[in-house]
Amino acid sequence: MGNRSHGPCSVLPRLAIGAVVAVLLVVVVSLVATPVASHGDHEDHHHDDTGVHRNYLVIVRKPYQYDTNVYKNVSSWHASLLASVCDMAKEAMEEDPGSATRLIYSYRNVVNGFSARLTPEELAEMSKMDWFDKAFPEKTYQLLTTHTPQLLGLMDGRDMNPPPAKWNGRCDFNETVCNNKLIGARSFFESAKWKWKGLRDPVLPINEGQHGTHTSSTAAGAFVPGANIFGLGLGTAAGMAPRAHIAFYQVCYVEKGCDRDDILAAVDDAIEDGVDILSLSLGDEKADDFSDDPVSLGGYSAAMHGVLVSAAGGNTGPSPGTVVNEAPWVLTVGASTTDRRFLAIVKLGNGVRLDGESLSEPKKFGAKRPLVRDMGDGMCTSENALRSINVTGKIIICDPGGDLSTEKAKLVRRAGAAGMIIIAPQAFGLVIVPRPHVLPTVQVPFVVGQKIKTYIQTMKRPAATFVFKGTVLNTSPSPMVAPFSSRGPNRRSRGILKPDIIGPGVNILAGVPEVEGVEFARNAVMPMFDIKSGTSMAAPHISGVAALIKKAHPTWSPAAIKSAMMTTANTVDNLQKPMADADGKPATYFAMGAGNVNPQKAMDPGLVYNLTAADYVPYLCGLGYTDQKVNSIIHPAPPVECTKLPNLDQKDLNYPSITATVDQTPFAMDITRSVTNVGVASSTYAVEVDVPASVTVEVKPPTLTFNALDEVLNYTITVKSASGQPSLGVSTIEGQLKWVSGNYVVRSPILIFPGAGAGAGAESTQPTPQT
Repeated sequence: MGNRSHGPCSVLPRLAIGAVVAVLLVVVVSLVATPVASHGDHEDHHHDDTGVHRNYLVIVRKPYQYDTNVYKNVSSWHASLLASVCDMAKEAMEEDPGSATRLIYSYRNVVNGFSARLTPEELAEMSKMDWFDKAFPEKTYQLLTTHTPQLLGLMDGRDMNPPPAKWNGRCDFNETVCNNKLIGARSFFESAKWKWKGLRDPVLPINEGQHGTHTSSTAAGAFVPGANIFGLGLGTAAGMAPRAHIAFYQVCYVEKGCDRDDILAAVDDAIEDGVDILSLSLGDEKADDFSDDPVSLGGYSAAMHGVLVSAAGGNTGPSPGTVVNEAPWVLTVGASTTDRRFLAIVKLGNGVRLDGESLSEPKKFGAKRPLVRDMGDGMCTSENALRSINVTGKIIICDPGGDLSTEKAKLVRRAGAAGMIIIAPQAFGLVIVPRPHVLPTVQVPFVVGQKIKTYIQTMKRPAATFVFKGTVLNTSPSPMVAPFSSRGPNRRSRGILKPDIIGPGVNILAGVPEVEGVEFARNAVMPMFDIKSGTSMAAPHISGVAALIKKAHPTWSPAAIKSAMMTTANTVDNLQKPMADADGKPATYFAMGAGNVNPQKAMDPGLVYNLTAADYVPYLCGLGYTDQKVNSIIHPAPPVECTKLPNLDQKDLNYPSITATVDQTPFAMDITRSVTNVGVASSTYAVEVDVPASVTVEVKPPTLTFNALDEVLNYTITVKSASGQPSLGVSTIEGQLKWVSGNYVVRSPILIFPGAGAGAGAESTQPTPQT
């Protein structure tokens, strides 16, 4: 790009984020960013900063933009803005070598601004400039849940077509690693390296943990026969879109996190590289609004370029109001269970058999062994406490809490135990998230753990053994909502239901460079796969489905692809009962959104709720955002003035789900929607509505008759309190609206806030299931 040197405030090279490129291009996040002038040159920059400087994301006030007759590119313009204040610092440049590289990233798409290192004095001077809007201090994000460059054989390029002509990215691996499957791979750390001492340029996007490899292989890994972990889950592994190209951009680092400015730069580059799908598995629970959230900012820019962003909804459930990545232009993904269990039985001395799960299956375990409790804190966190009760050769049961179960296993083994029973947290209900351990271990639900503890207390010589059954498929009930999956309501836009959808995110077998928490002999063969759980695992499933839809319907917008998945999602389990939450009760919309993804039906949804990026602008104005905040989000689109635009209420955004707040006289509300025909050219859809008796929902017109594909028809929904009064004792009311034509069933969840106040419960019709 431009000259990388700009006097005393010189710039750095520019980097990017994780991508999965299908014949399509899908981006999977282990995110990546972009340094200023050139986006990927790796040089040896010394990290000898005196500590006076801090990293800031500087937002430039619109409509300021650079003069192309004066500046070669946006990087040189940003450098000139920085140079106008950087020489005002009190310290001498020659005494602070770290000040020589001030401009870290110059953004082109995701924000109107740049990332730079500034002193407090410089920031104060900069804030006086007429082009200055605001500056955000450095911020670190955590992954919501990869080391070998070979990506474990899951990126085999055989029988793959070359990258599409639109692909502009590059691969920083050597030629033996990159191929027609893995077509892009880059690392971004230009901002992170200043705050994490000792972090050096990885040169190549080597994923230090497991996250990037696991998510990439889930979304678009190639076919790999014989996939398993310690013989469990044996089968042929493949991603959701195994024929998709992958571009991998790294922005996260083990035990450190993901730097915000690196993330933004990565998205900036991924968009220009030509990706079709961005899969992001990180989020910010503390963002005040969409204007200071990198996923929201990058997601909007992506939507402007026709790129769908699939983002993890967070792992802090089941507490309400914990969902992240809530912007309506982002597809927010929660996690569900699958029908696969790794069954293990705890057989007590009295013959009682209790089910659990295990990834630590020994070849032989033997007869019954003494069964004991930890007499310390109960959680097996003190080796001295374990030795004091002599656990040698015994099975010990450990309460939830304290350290990770894999660390407890190491301690228990050192103390001499022969086996371990791990009790899951009570909030996890019936769901087990198994991990491999260094000794034979069975993980059991909380209620099962209490039964075992009662048995120990009532027997003089309690004993038990383990019976390992291996992989069991078609278990019921499934799917269920994962207990850790973050829940609504949407804190930043209450009128938009989040999460949007859920997908497989519990016990997901996918490629990794190594199995965490397990010790191996020096010459042992390292497993190529591991079991992981989290919305980080669910998001790439949805990204892979999105890639398949994009391949089948290349002209569809990101909103249309999102709509196709949401309106065809399943709301029942494999027993044809309403999908349950981890506690066994029916899942609410705040837990499951529109339901569990159904890839087959999503390919042919019949109707879609479409939106362009520009359609979100009146919505942002309706949220009460200032013009500058709106313009910061929609950059690089032309600036707008909300006073000159019609403000759109949240309820009227053309979203696949329907949310209404009926809390004021006359306790009635009209909502508008538009649907586009993508099914059969000549077709008629009839409406079906299921809501509790406390409200009435009327739809006009009750039928929609289409005469052509891509025809758009409108309808209005009127929601009323049946009594003309607020619904007391109820915090939310759930129902559903379906447009039905032959085999097409286009379903929208209806969520009503009656304004009953805190502490109230939810009311639902338990509507006719969507299978």
